[in-house]
Amino acid sequence: MRVELAPVRYWRHDLGHCLHTTAGVLLDHHGLDPIEVLGAWWGFHYPGDLRREEYYLPGAAESLFTGLAPHHRISSRWHTPADAETGWREVRAQLLAGRPVAVAADNFHLPFRPAYRDVHTNHLLTVYGFDDEAGQVLVADPVPPAFQGAVPLAEFTAARDSGNPVKHDRDLFFTANPIGNRWLELTVEDRQPAFDQDFFRHVLTENQRGFTDPADRATSGLSGLRTFLTSTIDALADDAGLVDEMFVVIGPVLAVAGLHAEYLAMAGRRFDDHRLLECARLVDRVCHHWAALRIAVATCRADRAAAVPSLRRRAQRLLTEHELVLTEIDRVLA
Repeated sequence: MRVELAPVRYWRHDLGHCLHTTAGVLLDHHGLDPIEVLGAWWGFHYPGDLRREEYYLPGAAESLFTGLAPHHRISSRWHTPADAETGWREVRAQLLAGRPVAVAADNFHLPFRPAYRDVHTNHLLTVYGFDDEAGQVLVADPVPPAFQGAVPLAEFTAARDSGNPVKHDRDLFFTANPIGNRWLELTVEDRQPAFDQDFFRHVLTENQRGFTDPADRATSGLSGLRTFLTSTIDALADDAGLVDEMFVVIGPVLAVAGLHAEYLAMAGRRFDDHRLLECARLVDRVCHHWAALRIAVATCRADRAAAVPSLRRRAQRLLTEHELVLTEIDRVLA
């Protein structure tokens, strides 16, 4: 038997990770614009739930898609089968029912990934079909170098069932966390909100409230962001593990900001409002600061103490730019 679901199209945002890319592919399959959905939310929340996964999103372990798109009626649920055979039966049943799914995999076992047979890492991609006779699985992975097509079922099984071990000094950030044959079930409810001016104002208002008046000021909003950056950088010299923590946490924060900048720019064009285009530019500036900070953290492992002063300066510039954006958005809302 052969099953190939459609449409499954290429979608990717430059600052997104495999989580955002896979979400975009699946949302497009459901007829939704990925930027309208994934770009609406902008915020910060880090309750200390670090997970060594490329598809990690702080505070969203139970429903990654709800965390990505809290303004929309979208959710997801992880399935953790007992073994590889059970996992494949479950994924195959979803495909037979016409539902592509997100599947966790170790890049070490995927022939189209640059890390093949070299580096272990915890990755996410879309499965949209299979061919029993050929012993193949159809996967879509727009993360560079970008691949869509068939891979051997045996290789894919090894990738899903991998222990994702640390074997050498190139196995960084997203290792030491077994894949566990996990797959992600997406639920997209009917009657999603229309991207009109009323909904857009609601989105901006709720995002602003999340930054300025969060439920927990220690872990969320602008105050939580300041606490995370300040406390982590201050302790970095004495704790080598904070290099990995900062790198992993900053990744999705950067991706969310990049998608929101795209969302603001889309709104500016749609509603013919140059102020929104300026807000998009300012959020892009925040993204540049996040990218610089993430690279600086990733490369300071050998001499963390020497890097702390410059990291503090970078963090302060980022926070200053962030406050500037929020002030400008307040003006737009007023």
